[in-house]
Amino acid sequence: MSDVPAGESRAEGISTKEIPSLLLCMIPESADSIAEMYEEPAETAVLAEDAWTRLYRLLADCFTTPVLMPELESRSPDAELLHRCWDFVERIVAHPSELVSGAVYFQVLEQLLNAEGLVEAAWPYMKDRTRTVTLRMLDGYGVYLSGINRR
Repeated sequence: MSDVPAGESRAEGISTKEIPSLLLCMIPESADSIAEMYEEPAETAVLAEDAWTRLYRLLADCFTTPVLMPELESRSPDAELLHRCWDFVERIVAHPSELVSGAVYFQVLEQLLNAEGLVEAAWPYMKDRTRTVTLRMLDGYGVYLSGINRR
C-alpha cells in the first residue's frame, strides 16, 4: 500500500497530478486543444486541481489526435516534435498508477493500430520502456511487423 495520496502516484518523480502540466511543457503544440477542452487558457487549465482526472480524454483529445497522429501520418514529419512526443510518452508509460499507464496504453499506443504504418513510423522515435510496452501490445493482439517483432 502506498503512502502517496490518490492522484499522486509517482514515476520518475512525476505525480499523476503533474501530467497535464508536463504535457503542456513538453508539447506546447497541445495548448490550443487543452484550452478548448477546459474552456480556459491552457496554462491555467493544467494547474487546476482536477485536471489529471480527465487523463484519458486529455491524452486522446489534446495529444494523440491533434499532435501525434498527424505527424506520424505526415509525408514530411517534424522529427523534433516526434522526439518530444515520444519523450513525453516514455516519461509516463511505466507510471505506477493504473490510471496513467492505462491512459497511455489505450489513448496513445493502441491508437497506433488504427492505420497501417503507424507503429513503423513511431518506432524510430520510441525509447526503451515505450518499445517494451508496444511489443507486449503487438504480441497480445497477434500483430507481427517486419523489423519490429517479426524477424
